[in-house]
Amino acid sequence: MEILRYVAFATDPAGGNPAGVVLDAGGTDDAGMLAAAAEVGYSETAFVVPSDDGTLHVRYFSPLAEVSFCGHATIATAVAHAERHGIGPLTLHTKAGTVQVTTTVADDGTTVATLVSVAPRTEPLAEADLAELLKALRWSADELDPTLPPRVAYAGAWHPVIAAGERSRLADLDYDMPALTALMARRGWTTIDLVWRESPTVFHARNPFPPGGVVEDPATGAAAGAFGGYLRELELVDTPTTLTIHQGADMGRPSTITVSVPDGPDTGIGVTGAAVQI
Repeated sequence: MEILRYVAFATDPAGGNPAGVVLDAGGTDDAGMLAAAAEVGYSETAFVVPSDDGTLHVRYFSPLAEVSFCGHATIATAVAHAERHGIGPLTLHTKAGTVQVTTTVADDGTTVATLVSVAPRTEPLAEADLAELLKALRWSADELDPTLPPRVAYAGAWHPVIAAGERSRLADLDYDMPALTALMARRGWTTIDLVWRESPTVFHARNPFPPGGVVEDPATGAAAGAFGGYLRELELVDTPTTLTIHQGADMGRPSTITVSVPDGPDTGIGVTGAAVQI
């Protein structure tokens, strides 16, 4: 098995979120994929099985379990595929649904990919779950931003959206990992999307990811897509619009995610980022 290693949402290998990419995982079973992902040790590794019609079947494994969809590993996969086979559109079949991806080459020579998520949606976050989540985060309710209400958002995977009122609250992340892991396992949440709003279209984010055996994600494309859908559904941004999400800086791995939010409640959210090989 040839395992490539890329960082997504950055142009410097020292930034972004690392992902493993296997461009041809044909004949590999679930146990083999999980073992390879655990050996790589990144938050996700993508395993691609090409189809005769040119589409790609993609599965994503963290070191501990399979996840339905992963944004940064999708960006990394698309860039790796483009560097080997040429830029252009791709159709990815994932457990979350069909995802369209396009690749281009930027002026600086780096390859950039844009994915369009499955249709996003949100659900209410139960008061008991919010209280348990805040306790695990060691946050208090009065530290939240009342203009960005807690919800659970989806664009291929589920992520509670919790907005801090101050950037300093976001920077000071020290959560109870066993408690958060247990809560997320019961609810089927992939990461916790902690955000702070700098301006109407600029946000900062952090994403604890204990179910994957990773304390935190430096860049979370799936959560960024879900967040774009959340903002649109709750009419917290004017659409169409483009958002910039900064993530990973507090971990020393700065990442930049561009999110395109079109009109229409059922349209997918665009998530764009560069990727470079490690």
